[in-house]
Amino acid sequence: MRDERDWAQFHTPENLAKSVAIEAGELLECFQWGPEGDKAAVTNELADVVTYCILMADQLGVDLDDIVMSKLQHTRDKYPVEKAKGRSAKYDAL
Repeated sequence: MRDERDWAQFHTPENLAKSVAIEAGELLECFQWGPEGDKAAVTNELADVVTYCILMADQLGVDLDDIVMSKLQHTRDKYPVEKAKGRSAKYDAL
């Protein structure tokens, strides 16, 4: 869709990062008045966030699967299950 409309010219990392933040704010807005967001609205905004993340990964030339798996491993290392299971404390307070 982006290429058909010649929109790639507007998809700099800076603009995409702004778009991710804006759309994440719209996703959060779905829960502004309570914990039960409207599923259709949440799904719509989540799709926008994910789409901009995919576009950013493409622009940066990174593989989303690789960077997510790498980050998960880093988080596993910071929060060992024997210390963190069932706790929400920050890693330096475990």
